[in-house]
This record gives sequence, C-alpha cells and structure tokens, in this order.
Amino acid sequence: MKKSMTLVLAMLMATVMFTGCISDKHIIYLQGADTVYVVPQEIQQAFELKIQPDDELAISVTSQDPELIAPFNNNTLIGSGTGERGTSSTAVTRSGVVYFTVNQNGEISFPVFGQLKVQGKTTREVSLMIQDMLRNGTPTHDASIKDAIVSTKIMSFKVTVLGDVANPGVQTFTGERLTLLEAIGRAGDLHNTGKRAPVLIVREENGKRQTFEVDLRNQASVFNSPAYYLQQNDVIYVSPNKAVRVKGSTAYTFLGVGSTVLSLVISLTSFVLSLSRK
Repeated sequence: MKKSMTLVLAMLMATVMFTGCISDKHIIYLQGADTVYVVPQEIQQAFELKIQPDDELAISVTSQDPELIAPFNNNTLIGSGTGERGTSSTAVTRSGVVYFTVNQNGEISFPVFGQLKVQGKTTREVSLMIQDMLRNGTPTHDASIKDAIVSTKIMSFKVTVLGDVANPGVQTFTGERLTLLEAIGRAGDLHNTGKRAPVLIVREENGKRQTFEVDLRNQASVFNSPAYYLQQNDVIYVSPNKAVRVKGSTAYTFLGVGSTVLSLVISLTSFVLSLSRK
C-alpha cells in the first residue's frame, strides 16, 4: 500500500514539474538571444521607411532669402490647407500645420511645382528631389534658390494589432521606425493564451498583398524577418491557443482547475500515507 501510494505521489509531482517546463518553453520570447548577442553584432537591415499612399508628410524649406522661399516655407503652409491653384485635395490641416497627404496615385500637390510623385521614396529622397528642383529650377519654374534646404517627415504611421493581446486596435506612430516588438508592446503584450508562433503580419505594398509569419520565441525568426520593421497600414494578428473557447474560457482556466484538483489529490494522498503509517 505504501509503495503504491508513494508511486502515485511521485508521478503527480513529476507531472506538475513537466507541465511547468513546457509552459516556459512555449511562452518565453527571443530564446537564445542572451547568448547570440553577448558579442555585439552588426545590424544587417539598413531600414528606411518608404512613402506609401495615405501617408501624411510635413515638408519645410529654409533659405537665407525669405522672399524666395515665401511660396514654400511653413509660414505660407500653416493653416492654409492649399496647394497649387488653391486646391486642398492633398493637404490636411491639423493643429495649425498642413500635412501633405499622399494620394492613391502616390503623389502630393506641392506649391508652385504641382503634382510630385513620392510613393516608394524615402523622406531623404523626397527632400533631395525637392531641394534639387528648388536649386536648379524646373521647366515650369525658372527661379532657383541656390541655398535651399528641404526637410521631410512622415507624420502619420498607422498599424493595427488584432487578436489575443491586451489592447487590440489601431496604433498611430509619429516616427519612421517602428518594430514588431514595439507594436506588440504598445498593444499591452500577448495574453498567456496568445500563440507566440506563428504571429501573422499582413502587408499591402505597391498594389500587392503579402503575409509574413514570425515565431516570437525564436530570435532569428524575429530579427531576420522582413516584417521586423513595420510599414504603413501593416496588420498584426495574434491567434489564440486552440483551447480558447468562444465564451472566453481558456486553456489556462482549465490549467488552474487542473492544478487545484492535483493539489487536492496530492493532499489526499499524503493524508492516506500518513494513516497507513499508523
């Protein structure tokens, strides 16, 4: 009797320990990163965000001659909401500042120069393009501003995080470099029931839709993914564990109940063993 009860107790304890080990393996992020990056490594991805339709751009022009830049600088843009010929189709005024919205053709309506193709370019490339036009003039604008300096910033960066996270929804970011881990952090992280692999990223670019899958537990899968740096309108979806039910009960609920039952069984076993010794 004593031997059989001892065996049962040992099996129950081993089950609890084994369950805990599996739980850690399936939840911990970036496994192996603590050893891989002990020695600093060069970042392989030279990431620059490319401008896409629906982006909002803040463009400013500076020069030593205020009269020459009058049609272009922020003073003429603040609150005006107007582009060439008085149109406002690609300019949005918010907080007193005009942002140029990239239309579905990938263009903005810029003062004097009219429609400019910016889709697929970086902010640096757009700045250099406009700066070159200002310094050298164009067939439609003969005047030149030799010391013109142009600055361009993307003011709207939107991604959507859905699924088994603490705060699902649309995130608006004001910078030009947002990572997958940052977006998940902004969403309050995954619930314990959220699957770390695969996390799905849906991206629309150049009229095409593609998907990427990332294993958050694997540091190589995360850092080497083309979706590590997010782009405009990316959608991140975290699927729930298969044990999650429609009404909201989860595998961890069952695990909690199971742990309680195990505790009762262990207590009962201990009690029976103590009686058998008497």
